Amino acid sequence: MLNLINTELEFFILCISTLFPLVNPLGITPIFLSMTEGYKSNDRILIAKKGAFIGTVTLIIFALFGSIIFSFFGITLEAFQIMGGIIFFRSGLNMLDAKVGRTRTTAQEQEEFISANEIAYTPVGIPLITGPGAITGALLLSGHTQSTFNFGTLIFSIILVMLTVRFIFLGGDKITQRFGVTGMRIVQRIMGLILMVIAVQFVINGVTAVIRYM
Repeated sequence: MLNLINTELEFFILCISTLFPLVNPLGITPIFLSMTEGYKSNDRILIAKKGAFIGTVTLIIFALFGSIIFSFFGITLEAFQIMGGIIFFRSGLNMLDAKVGRTRTTAQEQEEFISANEIAYTPVGIPLITGPGAITGALLLSGHTQSTFNFGTLIFSIILVMLTVRFIFLGGDKITQRFGVTGMRIVQRIMGLILMVIAVQFVINGVTAVIRYM
């Protein structure tokens, strides 16, 4: 029983330490605030809640059907580990430079979407909250699930990360004022460094497995 708890705790830490930097709530909060600048307070709250909900559903779907996607395209977990590690490393590098990846949204897209009624779904839910990196993370973590408990831990981690996103979005103005631009960049850089370490480990695991099969 104790071993099971320790195993689940280790997997939970892996899920959180992978998904949180990839979603990067502190990094995307200023973008969210700029996107919703013209909206009333109630509308901004609604957008934050719906956006986080869409992000949750999206990641859970990819986590649920990760193995099916692998099988359909004939992708091995090892290949996805190597590719995912490269994507994670790039995301972490962007975070070290205090940037949000260009795979999220462009300035032109932001201007176009600000007047849209479905801003909560896109671009806030997808791809701002749930970008390619987060989706890749959910797929990769689903490939590491070895039991029902593991999968439950992954789902719980996704929900927890999205609740954190929702909380940070709702308190975006206060959090930005309290931490300041410099403080938020420092936190973002630390998260980026952690993500880069995880990325290197994923690549090492993938390459090691491929060599073992040769």
